[in-house]
Amino acid sequence: MAEVLSQQEIDLLLNNAKSGQETLHVESSDKEIIPFDFRLPNRVSKNQLRTIRNIHELFSESFSSYLVSKLQTMVTINVTSIDQIYYSEYVLSVGNPACLFTFQIGNMDIKGILELNTDLALNLVDRLLGGIGKGNKQTKIITPIEQKVLNVIVERIMLDLNKSWQSVENLDFQIERFEPDIDFAQITSQNEAVLVISFEVIIAEQPYMMNFCFATFAFDSILAKMSSQKFSSVKPVKYKGTTAREIISNHLFKTTLPVVVEFGSAKITVNDLLDLKKGDIIKLNDRVNEDHVVKVSNINFFAGRTGIANNHKAIKITKMLYREKK
Repeated sequence: MAEVLSQQEIDLLLNNAKSGQETLHVESSDKEIIPFDFRLPNRVSKNQLRTIRNIHELFSESFSSYLVSKLQTMVTINVTSIDQIYYSEYVLSVGNPACLFTFQIGNMDIKGILELNTDLALNLVDRLLGGIGKGNKQTKIITPIEQKVLNVIVERIMLDLNKSWQSVENLDFQIERFEPDIDFAQITSQNEAVLVISFEVIIAEQPYMMNFCFATFAFDSILAKMSSQKFSSVKPVKYKGTTAREIISNHLFKTTLPVVVEFGSAKITVNDLLDLKKGDIIKLNDRVNEDHVVKVSNINFFAGRTGIANNHKAIKITKMLYREKK
């Protein structure tokens, strides 16, 4: 029924009231009816889902860059969907055999599943072992040797997750074990809600699927922090309250640069160079009382005079050369 009744509907309602009828028949709307399951309330709000998407888009960028350098081929990773479903529904969506790695967040009762498409897993194994990702393996069962090879990729995934989630809290994602069967990778009860984050991994123009499955009920403490914080941009916690300019400046101030003092120059013949012995003296073109050039990253930056400061050899800056050349 519309929120505001038309005059015709009001008159019909009054006539029905006088005649003892209590129902009001309104023409049906063409709008699609969307069912709502009261047993599965949405634990994650739209704002929280938006933040989670931003976090995992950061993860996608970091992990794809790693795969590009590791596999020496073009790799693109995109977040395709974030769904809240029953764990039983997720179990039915996983194939058999599967390539599953269960993980947990240290010091927290939060468990999850990393699901790699078996074709993606075998492609990664083949490329890591020097192939081109077109192996001719007949079965899709992941062997113990292939599991060890995949551990390199999985550990990197956990590391990139740690970095991406720093915008909310310093979380420690830790791999537990490998499981080829979803029935043995139990992270919650069948009737509980889970958060499934799906990725499309494109390796050399070939698309594959990868999923994260989190138990939502144990995620409440982290979700609460998302509600109490504003995430205009995804930035590590330690940088909270600072601008991008300040962050870059702080890193630049800590950057080390090579500094070289040039005391003078001299020209000698190759014959004299070959005749040099220990104790010989090379006469420089510069005088003792003249300023010496101080080079920073092989650029003539300062001029100064040598001396002693606190029993250490030092040079006193007398003028800047770099600015004078501008």
